[in-house]
Amino acid sequence: MAPSSDQFHASRRGVRKTGLARMRSEADQIKAVILDLDGVIYRGHTAVPGAKETTAWLHRESYQTYYFTNNSTLARDSYVELLAGYGIRSDDDHIVTSASLTARYFLDRGRPRTTALVVGEGGLVEELRRAGVRVVRRRGKAPIDYVVVGMDRRFTYRKLHEAQQAILAGAEFIATNRDATYPVEDNVIPGGGSVVAAVATAAQREPILIGKPSAQAGELITHHAGVAPEEAVMVGDRLETDIEMGRRADLWTCLVLTGISTAEEAEQLSPEHRPHWIIDSIADLPDLLRKLKASAGTPPSGGPAGGEAPS
Repeated sequence: MAPSSDQFHASRRGVRKTGLARMRSEADQIKAVILDLDGVIYRGHTAVPGAKETTAWLHRESYQTYYFTNNSTLARDSYVELLAGYGIRSDDDHIVTSASLTARYFLDRGRPRTTALVVGEGGLVEELRRAGVRVVRRRGKAPIDYVVVGMDRRFTYRKLHEAQQAILAGAEFIATNRDATYPVEDNVIPGGGSVVAAVATAAQREPILIGKPSAQAGELITHHAGVAPEEAVMVGDRLETDIEMGRRADLWTCLVLTGISTAEEAEQLSPEHRPHWIIDSIADLPDLLRKLKASAGTPPSGGPAGGEAPS
């Protein structure tokens, strides 16, 4: 069976060695690494130390590396440019955002010519338009089919009113994510979930949630990578989104402590919701993966959804 999530914890030197000898070889099968961005690769406009070196190591070791953010403000090509500014190379096919997932939602349902009133920034608008969605910012004579809400740093009462009225008139309500906060240098700011909460309160309606922690997001990435769930690990800084998505999708999960959630908060969760590993930062990820490989040696008998590892 897979290891319990309380066997591996962070120390100030990275990952404790306690319990690594008990690790079985299913974790050695990890082929794909899914990295959150905000709080993992960078905070605000500052790179997390070791992010560039770790992602370069993952490429050298032939891990398929995906970047998955709930932040809907930028389109995928803009995230490629953003990462390049930190010395990290990627491409559109290995970037997943809550905006691109929302666009896929419409494509998968054969509704590309639908009309959506969007409360959000340019990245969300761009991804939806690429999918053929007619984007509007205000109600007009034509009916509104959907109200799509993401992070909007220019959110106003007028936008709240427009979204509320469209939903009350029958439009379906979609949220790209419900992250209440967003990590920046030495602080947090309101996230997309705060905007979603305002619209939900005004309209008295709960949205369809597209981004993390939806299991479908993790399943989409593993399908694209051509790997099984137990061959992928989700690395993130938020227990309620990154780690919960990984758990729901039966992926391995690793919490880093450079963003929102803390090790103490992880300890308070029930075992099925805890991360499998906790490390100080992304700089410790190569060490963790090397130790998992070194400790392997028994044929796999389970996966990340399993319970306690045998002694």
